[in-house]
Amino acid sequence: QVQLVESGGGSVQAGGSLRLSCAASGSTFRFLFMGWYRQAPGKQRDLVARMTSNSGTYYADSVKGRFTIARDNAKNTVYLQMNSLKPEDTAVYYCAGGQDPTDYWGQGTQVTVSS
Repeated sequence: QVQLVESGGGSVQAGGSLRLSCAASGSTFRFLFMGWYRQAPGKQRDLVARMTSNSGTYYADSVKGRFTIARDNAKNTVYLQMNSLKPEDTAVYYCAGGQDPTDYWGQGTQVTVSS
């Protein structure tokens, strides 16, 4: 079956950087969509950034200019470079993707930004 596995979360001070990775396995086709969502305690899960297989991108307003999404289509892998992190970026970050944006989900990785 298809699995998405995230890595790269952790704790960092405000202003720091982290890079998240998500690798899809078990799929024989290229995902049209791959992206990142996040969910803070007590809040809904929101889209952070998404990229299509032809490099179309979307960023939430709150991360524009600070986060960059990238893909390796051959490996069905997506990355999220997060710079200038703020305490409000603290959340569990989930990778998602497929032929529809949320066909498959990863297990999530915690990102904690301290002030």
